[in-house]
Amino acid sequence: MAKTKTLYICSACGYEQSKWLGICPSCRQYSTLEEKTIRPETANPPRMAAVSSDDAMESPVLLKDIPTDIGGTGRQPTGIPELDRVLGGGLVTGSLLLLGGDPGIGKSTLLLQICRHMASDDFPILYVTGEESASQIKMRADRLGVDVPGCYLLAETDIHNIQEAVEEIQPALLLIDSIQTMRLSELSSLPGSVTQVRECTAFFTYLAKQQSTAVLLVGHVTKEGSLAGPRVLEHMVDTVLYFEGEGKDSYRLIRAVKNRFGSTQEIGVFEMGEKGLSAIADPSAYMLAGRPIDVPGSVVTCSLEGTRPLLTEVQALVSYTNFGTPRRTANGMDYNRMVMLIAVLEKRAGYKMQTYDSYVNVAGGLRIDEPAADAGIIAALASCYKNKAIDPYTMVIGEVGLAGELRAISQAERRVAEAARQGFKACILPQANKSKLRAPQGIRVMGAAHIGELLGVLL
Repeated sequence: MAKTKTLYICSACGYEQSKWLGICPSCRQYSTLEEKTIRPETANPPRMAAVSSDDAMESPVLLKDIPTDIGGTGRQPTGIPELDRVLGGGLVTGSLLLLGGDPGIGKSTLLLQICRHMASDDFPILYVTGEESASQIKMRADRLGVDVPGCYLLAETDIHNIQEAVEEIQPALLLIDSIQTMRLSELSSLPGSVTQVRECTAFFTYLAKQQSTAVLLVGHVTKEGSLAGPRVLEHMVDTVLYFEGEGKDSYRLIRAVKNRFGSTQEIGVFEMGEKGLSAIADPSAYMLAGRPIDVPGSVVTCSLEGTRPLLTEVQALVSYTNFGTPRRTANGMDYNRMVMLIAVLEKRAGYKMQTYDSYVNVAGGLRIDEPAADAGIIAALASCYKNKAIDPYTMVIGEVGLAGELRAISQAERRVAEAARQGFKACILPQANKSKLRAPQGIRVMGAAHIGELLGVLL
């Protein structure tokens, strides 16, 4: 009789090892190898539960002979413009999407709103819930006003039962809430384990490709903010979306970190209310609402999220300290870049920052990763250092180099146009951009080649 087999599986990446090690040889994470006992009959479980023995092997096809609509390249708009923007125009038929987010941020609410806009007799949707009962989903649906034909609900966690429901209904869209609750009965491990998540995702991948059904999986996130389960999970799906937002704020962001059918630079902005998520058509005005006027340390800059220019407020606080090592804190931007900009401000502009604690915050909970906001951060720090307020209707953009120079940025004309649309009267940007820029009416554009010139104009 065959003996049971013991494996050590990494909880971070899914790497399998025959003996325990303190560090995973694949992802180099410590103490992530967990012992799993595999029975002889389940040592090699079927990866595709839907594959039948009489399936015929497909013959190779010349690339030039494949029609453009094969494999599900057609898009179906979701009816939610901000979500369509992130997806690149809508859901792709036969694609597999993964949506992650913190508990209570609104993932299930978004799924029901997708049902409200898309479900019909011609576009049936199957909503599979493994975390809530059907009556709980119905209560939320009534609150959100979801009462449309073609929307089916199934409270189930077994993969085979879900497969039978899919074969019966033939849905155009399959919603799984969540992938960590799904289980394959052939496996002895518990739902949510590395093996279960990987095998269940492989099944839904096969289902999406073979039946041309779009599948949207909801995934849990860890305390670090990454998707729970093996790292290979993100490689198996076509699109990975993150649902972000602060618990105390009403707005939510959807950001794509992987998208095989579109850009990963776009974001969708929503506001959470009693009736669910509502799209924010003008996020710049929403983010700038309530900002302080004529207060030192507050500057408006512009970041580019995909094709969308987004005006954001950068706040800085500079406070004298008696300690030998000043404190540096960055919220909403890279800490190392903030430290570099403080060093440039001290060395190239003569500001004695070594005796001051410095705090930089991007208001609204956004995160700025592009260097075009460098000039705004420099201006905010200098404004608070000198205790002089900057004109609240002046926008500052530009990349700052180690020599203190202002370097050219991309799509400056689009950023200036957004500032003019929001009622700003002036914009300071790198001199290299000003010489090629067509300034829109109602806004004065000024160029600066060095941070000394920039601060001279502002302060």
